[in-house]
Amino acid sequence: MSQWHEFYTLLGTASATMVGLLFVATTVGSGVFSSGRTAPLRMFLSASVINFSSILAASLIVIAPGQSWESLGAMIVVCGLFGLAYYGAVTRDAIRDGLIKSVDLEDRTWYGVLPVIVYLFETGSGVGVAMHLDQGCVALAVSMGLLLVIGIHNAWDITVWTMTRPRG
Repeated sequence: MSQWHEFYTLLGTASATMVGLLFVATTVGSGVFSSGRTAPLRMFLSASVINFSSILAASLIVIAPGQSWESLGAMIVVCGLFGLAYYGAVTRDAIRDGLIKSVDLEDRTWYGVLPVIVYLFETGSGVGVAMHLDQGCVALAVSMGLLLVIGIHNAWDITVWTMTRPRG
């Protein structure tokens, strides 16, 4: 994985920066999300932090020295499964709180469907890496790149939505 070092360094740096910017955006629009609205908070804001944190974790795992292909693949599989478990909890909360009925198709796609597909892809890439397949390395890079694009889209969407809400 040494040929991927710069890619994952840049990817990890970008995701860490985006987490910081999300905290700034959240602080600026702090009146929009309240503690009584946990399903929207988890589905929209927290999910973006989870996505960027997942990219950062995968990047750190890949550039950490002294790993075997098997340990690297296993840790990537765990990261993918964590993402899937998180989105399972998000879906459960959205259904239980009735949020799922009010979320439009575009938001369902960007905040729900696409991240789940990418986390499935990440999990599969971890299996490929553990099996010493070059395609596993490429699949991991593609999945992290897609997760970054999804995260940037969603962070911008949250920021615009927050800024256009009337202040109470």
